[in-house]
Amino acid sequence: MKFWIWHWGPAGIVMLLIFIASATPGSDLPGFGAWDLIAKKGGHMCGYALLASAFFHALDKKGTSARFRFFVAAGLACLYAATDEFHQSFTPGRSPSLQDVGIDALGAFIGLTVWTWIGKMRRNQHPTVNSDS
Repeated sequence: MKFWIWHWGPAGIVMLLIFIASATPGSDLPGFGAWDLIAKKGGHMCGYALLASAFFHALDKKGTSARFRFFVAAGLACLYAATDEFHQSFTPGRSPSLQDVGIDALGAFIGLTVWTWIGKMRRNQHPTVNSDS
């Protein structure tokens, strides 16, 4: 149980937060004036960057390549984005948007790229000790 919570818990939390945000009626959404479009689409990107990174973390098992995890995590995030847009179609004042799925997918790929870049930087700072030396 601890394994599941440690690996899949963050993804579950992010999915729940996205679900709650999508269930918010359009009339209850905050307005950001001239920055409204940037704030809302940026929120989409950040949410899906976090979700894809959480999926990447969840898929971390010994023997699983980072490339495989990257593409599976991206695929899961894109699938969730599509189902989330469908969910929005049942929320008053909200409508599904293929454009939002694209923005979510872009956020997922950006998040995964940053996540893997940080991982490479950390590995380069703490290289494993070579036992042959």
